[in-house]
This record gives sequence, structure tokens and C-alpha cells, in this order.
Amino acid sequence: MGIRSRLKVEWPLHFLLLPGVLVTLVYHYGPMLGIVMAFQKFQPILGFFKSEWVGMRNFEYVFHLPGFEQILWNTLIISFFKIFFGLVVPLTLALLLNEVRKAWFQRIIQTSIFMPFFLSWTVLGGVIFELFTLQGPVNGMLSAIGVEPIMFMGSNGWFRGILIGSDVWKGMGYNMIIFLAAIVGINPNLYEAAEVDGAGRWKQMLHITLPGMMPIIILMSTLSIGNILNAGFDQILLLYNPIVYKGSDVIDTFVYRLGLFDRQYGPAAAVGLFKSGISLLLVSISYFMAYRFSRYRIF
Repeated sequence: MGIRSRLKVEWPLHFLLLPGVLVTLVYHYGPMLGIVMAFQKFQPILGFFKSEWVGMRNFEYVFHLPGFEQILWNTLIISFFKIFFGLVVPLTLALLLNEVRKAWFQRIIQTSIFMPFFLSWTVLGGVIFELFTLQGPVNGMLSAIGVEPIMFMGSNGWFRGILIGSDVWKGMGYNMIIFLAAIVGINPNLYEAAEVDGAGRWKQMLHITLPGMMPIIILMSTLSIGNILNAGFDQILLLYNPIVYKGSDVIDTFVYRLGLFDRQYGPAAAVGLFKSGISLLLVSISYFMAYRFSRYRIF
């Protein structure tokens, strides 16, 4: 079919795509014009065209700030452990849930684990605050066994663990479903043959289930590389406070404070552009690795 003939048939589908294309252009590509602020001493009253051009001075200023290295280190640590445990915990749960023989019990456990995924961090943030305050149930249980109350939300050591643990708890249900779908796709004849050969459940898991899941494990691991600088802005912004800045302040929250509170628009845009450049490189590498190891392609 020619282009005109195809358009006559497919124009309703293109029309349905139009709202999504417009939203993408307005909210994703339109704001990219603001990248110019990273190279200006931007003043809102002067706008993009009249603000003073300073070149790379904003980047030099930001990179020489006393706490920038710590912020970058916090971002990498929090992101790495979120990605690592965000894959290991759901994988373990999927393997354990696959061994449950009662279908009704399996559905109850699966639904209860998946439920937090549908809650926003606005709701979960309040729950976590109530759990870990000095008068909360966690400190109540510690006091019951003779342990002094701990200021979890004001300790740099504990707070980072709470961030990682709560993020894994929220997202593990979704990743578990993906791993369970990979298990369902394994040929059941392999299990029957292994059982005839005398392999128990443990041997079947090691030699059939895990190798059969390996393509999806590799795929999810490589695609997660692109998120190594996304430590979870909304979660951290709702939970952290100035006491724990040293252990939990990340690039996104730093840009938020630098731009909105300190009104240093140029340096804030410079940090955002720096993060976007690194993220673009990591996403490109992750998609190349996904194609290289599991033949995953976007189209």
C-alpha cells in the first residue's frame, strides 16, 4: 500500500496518538529550551534573551561547592542499593511463591505484596513517619525489650536504610509479577523430565527455573543502569529533613533547593544538565547491553 492509501486506513490511529504527542512536546521537549539557563546568570525579569551569558562558570561554581561530592556519593549509594535489592528481593519472593502449591494462598500473598505499589509516596511517607517516630510502634517494640528509643528519622545512618528499605517494599510487588511471568513461560516438560531423573525442588530451581529466568533477569538489570542517578526525588523530598542532609541529600533534592529556595537558577540548571548528560550516556549503555545480552529492542 502507498502512503496515501495507508493514511486513509490508519488516520484514526494517528488521531488517537495526537494527544500523547502534544503532551510529550509540551511537557518533555518544550522545557528543554531552559537548558540555556545553565550557561547564563539567569534572571527571570530579563528572560532567556537578555540574561548575562557566563559560559561554563555555573558548572565550575557547582562542582567546587563543599558538599557536592557528598551529594553525588549519596545519589550513587542510594540508587545502587535500591536497584540491587529491588531486583534481588522480588526475585527471591517469586522463587518462593512459585513453590506454594495452594493457589488461593498464593493469590493472597501476591496481592498483599503488590498492594503498596499502588500507593503514592504522599501516603506512604505519612505511614513511615508514624512507624519510625520516637513515639511510633517501632520504638515501642524496642522499648518493650529494653532497648532505648532510636531517632530513626534524624539519624544519617538509619535514615538511608529506611529510604532503601521502603522503596524496595513499595516496588517489589511489581518486579515480582515480572519474574513470576518469566517462570510461567518456562516449558513444564523440563520439570517433568528432571523429576523423572530424580531432581528435587531445589535442583529444579537451580538448573531449570533460574536459567530459564536469566534473560529477563539480565534485561531488568541492564535497563536499571540508566536509573543509577535517580535516587527517588519524591520519596526523599517527603521524608528527609536538614538533620539528615549529609546522608540523604541527592542531586534532585539539591537542584530543588538550589533553584527554588536559593533562587540560583543558573547553577541549578547546570546540575540538572550534568545529571541529564550522564543519564543519557548510562541509558544508551544499558540499552546496548540489553540488546547485546538478551536481544531486547525498543522497536
